[in-house]
Amino acid sequence: MPIAVDIDVMLARRKMSVGELAERVGITPANLAVLKNGRAKAVRFATLAALCEALDCQPGDLLRWEPENAAQPDDALDAVDTVDG
Repeated sequence: MPIAVDIDVMLARRKMSVGELAERVGITPANLAVLKNGRAKAVRFATLAALCEALDCQPGDLLRWEPENAAQPDDALDAVDTVDG
């Protein structure tokens, strides 16, 4: 999936457990695990805001975009060399 979820990184930085975060946010630990493991298909802005408040972070600290078929840096240069001649 092109959206990577870094909740576990923020949990480690804040030295907080999944259970504690779930309680602070008001969701079940199971639903938090679905989100944390990247299996969620959507997240409500209210939930994202609650996560940010509980973890004292920005949405970009929790979510990031990764291309599915990212070319390796050398491949990208080869493609440019081929196109440019």
